[in-house]
Amino acid sequence: MSRHPHAAFAVALTAVALATAAPASARDVVIHAGRLIDGVGKTPRTQVSILVHDDRITSVEQGFVAPAGAEVIDLSTATVLPGLIDAHDHITGQFDGGNPIVEAVTRTSDDDAYVSVGAAWRTLEAGFTTIRDVGGDNTLVVAMKRAIAKGLIPGPRMFVAGEPLGPTGGHGDAKNGLDEELSHPGWTDNLIDSPEAARRTVRSFRRQGVDLIKIMPSGGVLSNGDNPDEQLMADDEIKAVIDTAHSLGLKVAAHAHGKIAIDKAVTLGVDSIEHGSFADAESYKLMKAHGTYLVPTLLVGDTAIKIALAHPEQLNPSSAAKALHVGPVLLKNLGDAYHAGVKIAFGTDESLAPHGDNGREFALMVKAGMTPMDAILAATAGGSDLIGDAKDIGSVQAGRYADIIAVAGDPLTDITEMERVQFVMKGGVVYKAAGKPVRP
Repeated sequence: MSRHPHAAFAVALTAVALATAAPASARDVVIHAGRLIDGVGKTPRTQVSILVHDDRITSVEQGFVAPAGAEVIDLSTATVLPGLIDAHDHITGQFDGGNPIVEAVTRTSDDDAYVSVGAAWRTLEAGFTTIRDVGGDNTLVVAMKRAIAKGLIPGPRMFVAGEPLGPTGGHGDAKNGLDEELSHPGWTDNLIDSPEAARRTVRSFRRQGVDLIKIMPSGGVLSNGDNPDEQLMADDEIKAVIDTAHSLGLKVAAHAHGKIAIDKAVTLGVDSIEHGSFADAESYKLMKAHGTYLVPTLLVGDTAIKIALAHPEQLNPSSAAKALHVGPVLLKNLGDAYHAGVKIAFGTDESLAPHGDNGREFALMVKAGMTPMDAILAATAGGSDLIGDAKDIGSVQAGRYADIIAVAGDPLTDITEMERVQFVMKGGVVYKAAGKPVRP
């Protein structure tokens, strides 16, 4: 974790800022929506007007109205929805097919900074006006969040966790599989091997500007050597993170594949389970009792299987076998959790699949057994509730940010429409219209 500003990121921001001036306050705008899925109810509305002043929605009215002086955006033949929320993203990374061991010791956070600028734009173009970034260099993701908020670069609203916290040798230990004599100033900043270390690290991360905390109670798939079925964090370490984070107003997301780690994290009060691969009926009962969200991340599983079969050498040693072990159960787990009544929030675990392909998760969710409407609600109302900002995002209603998207067809009939977003407005500023990017 670098303690110094990223020179490359600053250069990248400057270059983009020269081409894209910070957007000014929006004029009064009215959007004529032919069909509206508002993120509030499950019944679409037809022929609706959405009135926007500056960056907020002021009212949603039946019929097509045209207030004097307001700019009219005609989406009368489209389906209009709230801006989408990806609750599990890694915006500062991108799989490129390179040797992961080589990249572990040659790729820097400045390299990631350049990748992140384009990734943010492509994610926004895909209709995702908000993301929860659950794993990235603290300095980089916090700086990126601020740059987007200031209008220096186009991108989704960001809620960031910084580097995931976990044990020595666990998922998230950058030294796994490398020569023990190799070292880097930031490689151990996220490692916690006691409750005291957990408390100190959570407080430090909060001081640096994170919005939530991510923990790694189980092993992972794309990491080197750790076992996704095992619980690798001790109970007192998990509890110390959760208690400290909650005392500071931060939610906690838990990467967990194995049942033991899932059940323990839920029992100790984690806010969301990421992946949740080997959960079972007992796990779902616990999640319902504690109000814990599942963020299923089907796209990463689907992508990992394809890479493991076609190019296993592009993954860390042991990762191809783990992908073929874990990937196929993600669909079943989501279907079982959904039918058991567990709360679901949409998440892709980009960056294994290309940024901007986030919408492919919807078809996988429907394939797993969710209705198209419930999959959409997981990416709108569900995401805003999990993040804890339903007053601002996740729905089209008065008082919320004017984060509004549209697709040409009916996603309730063909969920793949969510992969072809034609219109994107974020905070009252249009970034895509008629399927083409718009530079404000």
